[in-house]
Parts: sequence; C-alpha cells; structure tokens
Amino acid sequence: MNNMNRLSIHLVDGLGALELSAFRRDELQDVLDEKTRSGLSFSTVDHLRWDLKQIFGMAVAEGLVVRNPALLLFTPKEAAKPVRRVMNMKEVQLCFAVLGQRERLIAKLAIMAGMRPGEIFALTWGRLSATYVDIRQRVYRGAIDTPKTDQSIRKAALPEGLLREIEAWRRVSLVTRDDAWAFPSERMTPMSKDNCWNRNIKPKLESVGMGWAIFLVMRRTHATLMNELGVNGKLVADQLGHSLDVSQNVLTQSPVESRLPAVNQLEKSLLVM
Repeated sequence: MNNMNRLSIHLVDGLGALELSAFRRDELQDVLDEKTRSGLSFSTVDHLRWDLKQIFGMAVAEGLVVRNPALLLFTPKEAAKPVRRVMNMKEVQLCFAVLGQRERLIAKLAIMAGMRPGEIFALTWGRLSATYVDIRQRVYRGAIDTPKTDQSIRKAALPEGLLREIEAWRRVSLVTRDDAWAFPSERMTPMSKDNCWNRNIKPKLESVGMGWAIFLVMRRTHATLMNELGVNGKLVADQLGHSLDVSQNVLTQSPVESRLPAVNQLEKSLLVM
C-alpha cells in the first residue's frame, strides 16, 4: 500500500497518460530533479528512481519498449538526507518514565524488542507467547496487511521485564481472547499509530524535550544500543526483521532462544543506570 501511494502521487499524477515508449532518460531525470527541488527526502526520491527502473525493466521484458530509459537515472545529491537520531540510555529511561502504562509498553516493544509500529498495533493476544511475539501481520492506515518483507515475518524475543509488563496490561484489558487486539481503539479496532502518537505519546515526550523521538527513532535506537552492547549483528538483524546480507540470511537463521539473552541484556543495562 505504501508503494501504491508513492507511485500514484509522485509518478502517475505527475507524468500523466503518456505511453511508455514516449519517455526518455533526460525527461525521467528531470522528474527526479523536480521532486528533489520540491523538498522530498533523499529516501523518497531514491525510491522513485528504483520504481522507474523496475517499471521500465518490466516493460522491456514484456516487449513494450526496446530499452530501459531509467537504467542510468541517479538520485540528486542535493536531496535532503535526514539526521538519523537515536536515543542514548538516559533518554530511553526518560522516555519510559514520562509515559503511562499503555504508551510505555508500546514504546518498550519498539525500543526493547525492535518492533515496527504497524507490527505493534496489529498485535493480538494469541501472538504473545512466554518468550517472544509471533509477528505475522501489520496494520497500515487502518488496514491489516502482511509484514513489510519476508524477513519481517519472525519471532521477536521479549525480555523478562517486558513480559511482566505485558501480563500487567493483559490484566487490565477488557478483551484478552487470542484474536483480540492487544492495543484496541474505543471501537475495538486496531489503534491508529498516528492517533496514539499525536494524542498520547508526543505531548509527554515534548514536555521533556524529546518530541523528536518518533517510532522510527525508537526502532533505530534498539539497533544502535544492541550494537553498543556487542550483540552479534545477525541476532540484531533477525530481531528487527532486517536483512544483514542475502547470503548470510539464506544460509543461517538465529533461533529466538539465542536472542533472549540479548534483549534481556539490553533491558538490564537500562535498569542499572
């Protein structure tokens, strides 16, 4: 759905109803240059470059065009590259301290377990086991979808203290059957990520000068802190549902049991400071 939205807004609406054979490389590069001038991030413009390359690559394979005019496109170096901030240990502790029970648990799933917000808000009680969360779905703009990649379908290890907080949240939840949402809205649908952030998390974090610590920062913080603790990179990649590199992921997989000490180590490091 994210890809469809990007294609529709930035390519289909902008380029109009031209035949594929009418496009030339310079014209396509002009599109990327214009998107850069309009203020789109480097990541978005680079995704558009990849989209064009794939679209015309398929057109070549289907015999609709002779050559791929997007093959040599480049992402303008002027495209804005965001500052990739992460929290340090004290900032993580402050984040946890200012949030209420539900929001603190959501933040801990992002920081301690490395989960994406769409995965957190798509959690059902039946997916939470004694040592891990079984990630099989995500919610995106209110719709239940499959995880982002094949690697995203995974079992993410949960540290012991976080498991106790999950059980505490279960005890005060209205509906806890296996197919019930762990974080439901008032209508008993999956809670909206944006509503949760804007109404319940962002104001609390802004009150202590941490409004910048969005969900992406939380997930990035997990990877950074685990690296600082010396945790094996493959374990971190499997926990996050990311690819370390294709060959290594094909040949080796770390069992969830081997990642339990890693997430417990992260939790204990945060508690002792």
